[in-house]
Amino acid sequence: MEAASHIAVGSAPLKPAKKMDWIELLFHGLFFVSAMVGVVSVITIGWFVFYEGLPAFKEAGVINFVTGKEWLPPALYGIFSMIIASLISTAGAVLIGVPVAILTAVFLAEIAPKWLADIVRPAVELLAGIPSVVYGFFGLIVIVPAIESIFNIPAGNTLLAGIIVLAIMILPTVITISETSIRALTPSYKAGALALGASHIYSIFNVLLPAAKSGIYTGVALGVARAIGETMAIIMVMGNAPAMPNSLLEPARSLTANIAMEMSYATGIHANALYATGIVLLVFIVLLNSGLLYLNRKRGQA
Repeated sequence: MEAASHIAVGSAPLKPAKKMDWIELLFHGLFFVSAMVGVVSVITIGWFVFYEGLPAFKEAGVINFVTGKEWLPPALYGIFSMIIASLISTAGAVLIGVPVAILTAVFLAEIAPKWLADIVRPAVELLAGIPSVVYGFFGLIVIVPAIESIFNIPAGNTLLAGIIVLAIMILPTVITISETSIRALTPSYKAGALALGASHIYSIFNVLLPAAKSGIYTGVALGVARAIGETMAIIMVMGNAPAMPNSLLEPARSLTANIAMEMSYATGIHANALYATGIVLLVFIVLLNSGLLYLNRKRGQA
């Protein structure tokens, strides 16, 4: 009796188990290949950009290329003014857009009644799907004339217009990720704060937001990456002057706009200089991701 049951239990699954091993190996291989596609893509793009951009660094010199203030191909290749324009426009967009986005995420996750959240949330998601060129048209038709009338200047295609457009564009990314991070917290965070006598608003700002910091940092980092990499809308509203902006009410040109505007006709060392501009953008993105990883690791050790 025992032998029969042993055979029934022990020997019957041998063939299916072998079959399952092959299936598991197949899926493990599929998962590995899928993961490597992303890694290989990043390495290939990085290698291509560096290969094409290094001749410009050799010709102009890395220091002169990065710190030079004049961009007059084929004689002068200095992108410092465009670096400053990209950093100012991105920083301005973050200063305006991130507080609005986080407050909106808190509203959707903790304060809004369900019927209102069901209206606002799809509107935010729709905002994420709007093409960049539509944002550019909106900035060109609404924001640029408004800046002209408010500040009484001849042309509203300025750094300020780019900041406002970018601030609007990063909203859906930061809102969606921040709201998801807040909703993912266990109810014990809020319940514990309320049980100790904290008000609803106090528990939000002193318990929930600090606990969701990691996800909020990720949302902000993705928003910053989109702001740095934005091209079409910036071309339409910022004025595209390759000169150092002395105020927010002057035209400027970002790094991405410089590449997009001149790549179609650039040849020789001029084209290499545009690829070198892409290298600078990649360095910015690497620094941004490194900062995010550092903040998350520091929070994990706290």
